[in-house]
Amino acid sequence: MLLLALDTATPAVTVALHDGTDVIASSSQVDARRHGELLLPAVDRVLAEAGLKLDAVTGIVVGIGPGPYTGLRVGLMTADTFGLALGVPVHGVCTLDGLAYAADIEKGPFVVATDARRKEVYWARYADSRTRLSDPAVDRPADIADQVAGLPAVGAGALLYPDTFPGAHEPEHVSAAALAALAAERLAAGEELPAPRPLYLRRPDAQVPKNYKVVTPK
Repeated sequence: MLLLALDTATPAVTVALHDGTDVIASSSQVDARRHGELLLPAVDRVLAEAGLKLDAVTGIVVGIGPGPYTGLRVGLMTADTFGLALGVPVHGVCTLDGLAYAADIEKGPFVVATDARRKEVYWARYADSRTRLSDPAVDRPADIADQVAGLPAVGAGALLYPDTFPGAHEPEHVSAAALAALAAERLAAGEELPAPRPLYLRRPDAQVPKNYKVVTPK
């Protein structure tokens, strides 16, 4: 097994290689505006670090969000392209699950929250680092304060809103190393991973204007 994992659902552009036992190379850069520019060089970098070529990869793992439309689609389209070119399966993993897996929290329940912009967070509750209790959702922190009260929290969204998530923990952003390790563990156990389809949870910012005037030639 050689999994190439990548995620662009958060400001982190993150890539890793996992050989079925351990992460053998990884790269993470935080830049919310340069996902498309940074992703492929990061793939080249981790392959070079591992001394491998892309055709050695036997599967792709990609974070499916939730995340902003523009950044999220960069990783998903790249993963689909690699899968088609190499003829290998493409596996989806919820980005929040990757954060939960990497969290240094011994006992649950706890919350993972990422920044959804618009003064909102993407979030979910977890029983432990491998077990999600609720579907990913997008809400204003104040609106979920009662639901998350007293629970430890991880992620950039939790760190941004300490009134709702006091004492939030690292990691701030997801790492492809965690996604790859979680996917390898689930695949080895015979579990079926989600399809590589995006969890947007809301419509993109760009919208067709209402009541616009259609001009056609006479």
